[in-house]
Amino acid sequence: MTETQVRTHYTTLAIGKAEGLMFGRTPKPVSCGYGLELGSGMVYPEINFTLPMMMIDESTWPSVVAQYDEMGEMIGRTATRLHLRGVMIEFELLPPMTERPEWGAEITQVLDRHLKTMYENHGVAGALRVTPTDIRDATRPPPLRSGIEWETLMASFDECAKAGAHVLSIESVGGKEVNDEAMMYGDVEGVIFALGVLAPRDMEHLWTNIVSTCKRYGVVPGGDSACGFANTAMQLASQGMLPGVFAAMIRGASAVRSLVAYECGAFGPSKDCAYEGPILKAITGAPIAMEGKSASCAHFSPVGNVAAAMCDLWSNESVQNIRLLSGPAPEAFLELLTYDCRLFNAALSSGSEQTYQRMLVDSDVHHSPQALVLSPESTICIASAIVREQTPYRQTVAAGLEALRVIRDAVRDKTLPLAAKEHHWLDKTESALTALPAEEEGMMDSMIERYGHLFAPSSYGL
Repeated sequence: MTETQVRTHYTTLAIGKAEGLMFGRTPKPVSCGYGLELGSGMVYPEINFTLPMMMIDESTWPSVVAQYDEMGEMIGRTATRLHLRGVMIEFELLPPMTERPEWGAEITQVLDRHLKTMYENHGVAGALRVTPTDIRDATRPPPLRSGIEWETLMASFDECAKAGAHVLSIESVGGKEVNDEAMMYGDVEGVIFALGVLAPRDMEHLWTNIVSTCKRYGVVPGGDSACGFANTAMQLASQGMLPGVFAAMIRGASAVRSLVAYECGAFGPSKDCAYEGPILKAITGAPIAMEGKSASCAHFSPVGNVAAAMCDLWSNESVQNIRLLSGPAPEAFLELLTYDCRLFNAALSSGSEQTYQRMLVDSDVHHSPQALVLSPESTICIASAIVREQTPYRQTVAAGLEALRVIRDAVRDKTLPLAAKEHHWLDKTESALTALPAEEEGMMDSMIERYGHLFAPSSYGL
């Protein structure tokens, strides 16, 4: 992909009805790695692991590589013990591994070797997702499009692609410098500016380059994640530091910036921590990775079983290579994911997937506005609101309003209980969204005046 190519604009849904949003199935399956087929009728585990607490420098680097070699070996052992048909490994680079591209590439080679051995010796299909850390915000305001951090990040993608990555992803940070402050002050206008004006501009520039790298090496461009935006809001709401309805609005609105990766040529599987994945699946038809109850090793979550309802990969988020009573933690969590996936696949093969999906959704959807906006029905509503609009800004506003409408309807129908302060924030957030200017130009001057000290306009082509 080149800078001059036209970005795709989605005007219709690939999956137009809630009953079509099913785990393990999608209109546009993806083949990757060593025979792994995603979205064709099976759900596979995506195991993500990381180091125990340790320093990463020149003196410890041999030990770091040995840790990943050990984890790769244990995944192979577990996959054969549990008779796995297929598995995705995600290698999320820690910052030093991105800052030294050759380090990330070395571990990529190690994990690719283990996947290849599993496939050739035991017939286990497998693929490796590699996710460099977005190091571009090391300085403030972040110079997102130039400088040593940008060049190093692009070199990391390049070296990992050459070293054997099958899928490339990232949790990008463009717009986060504004979103963090706006969110903590409950500034709806500032959040929409970050999500609907700044982030999509950064996503287009970043993903144009990532897709170009993927094409050069024959690697699958997997997708991005609004983790730093919507997951941060979700965790703060769970701790009582942010209204739950405000966080749920951010969840719906955040899908627009993640959609830009697909508009630039990504085709999945999406990132596990991109809880906006169901909305992306409805719009694009791409397979998605999700995480929920089985990611409690990494963080707690109010969306539990609902997150599983539409997944094609089921992930544990990340687990340290520490010893549990049963054995190494990565091995234990791959077993946990495997049994989850067996249940998904038994439902699919028996024709009872609609019943099982309904049970997954109904078990958790009435306990949290954040779970509610991720149900298949809510997903279709929010995705439909997005494709009806023409610009990222208008899409972001529309998605936020639709998320609030879904919540308001559930409150009216007495299927979602809300505390009094949540009712107040539901009204306040909706009023703020409806008061926004029709186009982004109407907010630009006030946002630059309010947040101009946090971001560099040149980083967003402004």
